[in-house]
Amino acid sequence: MGVACGLTASLALLALPHTADRAGVPVAAPGTGEGVQVTARNGEDARSAETCKDAEASLTPSGADGPSVVKIKQRGKLVVGVDQSSYNWGFRTPPTVTRLPDGSAKETPGELQGFDIDLAKAIAKDILGDENAVIFRTIPTNQRIAALESGKVDLVVRTMTINCKRIQQVAFSTAYFQAGQQVLAPKSSPITGYDSSLSGKRICTAEGSTAYEALEEKSFGAVYKDVGDDTKDDPDLLTVPNQLDCLARLQMGEVDAVVTDNALAAGQAAQDPAVELKGRPFTTEYYGVAAKLGNDDLVRRVNQVLVRYRQGPWQKAYDTWLKADLPGISGPPAPKYKENER
Repeated sequence: MGVACGLTASLALLALPHTADRAGVPVAAPGTGEGVQVTARNGEDARSAETCKDAEASLTPSGADGPSVVKIKQRGKLVVGVDQSSYNWGFRTPPTVTRLPDGSAKETPGELQGFDIDLAKAIAKDILGDENAVIFRTIPTNQRIAALESGKVDLVVRTMTINCKRIQQVAFSTAYFQAGQQVLAPKSSPITGYDSSLSGKRICTAEGSTAYEALEEKSFGAVYKDVGDDTKDDPDLLTVPNQLDCLARLQMGEVDAVVTDNALAAGQAAQDPAVELKGRPFTTEYYGVAAKLGNDDLVRRVNQVLVRYRQGPWQKAYDTWLKADLPGISGPPAPKYKENER
């Protein structure tokens, strides 16, 4: 692995050749919504992280224009938090340079593309009638929830896993993709997966990620957080703001492996032929579109978009962006709705 490969999250990613030897994760076939019994209080979900049984259960779809949707229509733009450094999910293409007749050069910035970007555009088209009526704001992994709470973005479409802890902080749509945590390491590494082979190894994760939480619960003796003071002179090399920063640290030999969603790791393995996914996924996780708590009408509208998106556009986006590096997925997960909402 060369240092030249050490991209950081702030740099535009190059579209490197795909590989097609990554194992896919079985997912539920597309289908009708499944009811899940939950308890509600004062019209809001009253589950706590301790009693949560099915975090993926969301509000029933609706095309009605509630206050959140009306505000977006008045603004004329949907503001969405995305990634610009996750290959095939949300990444920026290289800029293009055009030579002008006078001999000068004009640089055109690269475009945001990927599976999540396609979904964000579909939501914008439904609400505003134009898939380009969207403002993309790139946000690091550890700022996704803060961006929603502050009103910086209307939605986050950024490989964000739905779980019991997060549903206390943000409101999620139904799941639009199934993934799982897995280990990414050099092909030459003795690491075999999420097991005792991690003992004593330096593991990188993104701050606020489910991978970090998994290591907190069971680390197998891995070193996954620094013991320094995290100052400018002693930075934390193991816990980073953006997940792609882990790949850069892995390429430079500063860590021994990365733990992240296999859907993201497959894209990173496609970028760097010296690394590979090790073992099998050790969790089952679902990505959802996140909104600010209380913006129920916007969540329902997104769920309405997803009903139609699963019927064709989802497969097209998967074939375009993910199939080559994450094959074997037959379709999106079936939506689950709150029982009391049916």
